[in-house]
Amino acid sequence: MRIARNLAVFTVGLCVAASTFAQGYPSKPVRVIVPFTAGSGVDIVARMVSQKLTEFWGQPVAVENHIGGGGTVGAGVVAKSPPDGYTLLVNSTAHAVNVALYSKLPYDPAKDFVDVSPLVAQPYVLIAGTSAGVKTVSDLIAAAKAKPGQFKFGSAGTGSGTHMVAEKFRLAAGIDVVHLPNKGGPEVNADAIAGRVTYWFPPIALALSHVHERKLLALGVSSARRSNLLPEVPTIAETGLTGFEDTIWYGMWAPAATPPEVVNQLSKDAARALATPEVRDRLTKMGAEPMNMTPAEFARFVRSEIDGAVRVVKAAGIKPQ
Repeated sequence: MRIARNLAVFTVGLCVAASTFAQGYPSKPVRVIVPFTAGSGVDIVARMVSQKLTEFWGQPVAVENHIGGGGTVGAGVVAKSPPDGYTLLVNSTAHAVNVALYSKLPYDPAKDFVDVSPLVAQPYVLIAGTSAGVKTVSDLIAAAKAKPGQFKFGSAGTGSGTHMVAEKFRLAAGIDVVHLPNKGGPEVNADAIAGRVTYWFPPIALALSHVHERKLLALGVSSARRSNLLPEVPTIAETGLTGFEDTIWYGMWAPAATPPEVVNQLSKDAARALATPEVRDRLTKMGAEPMNMTPAEFARFVRSEIDGAVRVVKAAGIKPQ
């Protein structure tokens, strides 16, 4: 009886301590780790949200770029950080894809992180070089089927979101094409303009200027709805690949065992940041839309994205690294 009473007192004490901790959060600067380069889509979104959190909290929220390993280096930094809410991860779709892509990760995505909040989703656009001789998604599929193994598609690296969406498209269209990865988006745009690759799937903002300058042709967007940035361009589902949908999304994570009160505050304040007029305006110009989920809903979403990535990697024959 005494042991049970002591255990109950101890448990209550822990709950009170956690609640007290959460009420004082944050009482010092917060680090936001972005595992990709400055200026990348995820970095831009992380900085928008961090700036607003700084204003809300009266504490500095600083973004740090820890690049390498397709996003695994930065994620590993957060996984090994104290679970106190002062070191956060803002990552892209790569957080889910890397589970399927790497046979050995320096962390366990399910055990080492708590899912805090999604941030935004942004469509990819299927673009082709003007020398490719195609003007529609149907043209591209027909031409690829007529010349199996001769068309090349680009990506910003094996396992990147731009690679995964292209593999998903290849499987849905039933075409035989060759993957030609490069080190980044600008380089793949240059490959498409020069005709070194036939097509690729950049995030819409990355190709927009080239499309407007008619150096690249926009054939279709990967989202369920047309983009406000290219309203005249159909969705890929509209062109005949019924049900095709894919987006690049960004989210926030904290180390596992971060107090639930802190996680909930982070989730609510991130949503509040995304709802401010200035942030919404900037997102609109990127063709991005805020995502709204509770931490529990986000956790289920991440799990489904991991399962989807595993299926694509297996079906496409991509060997885990």
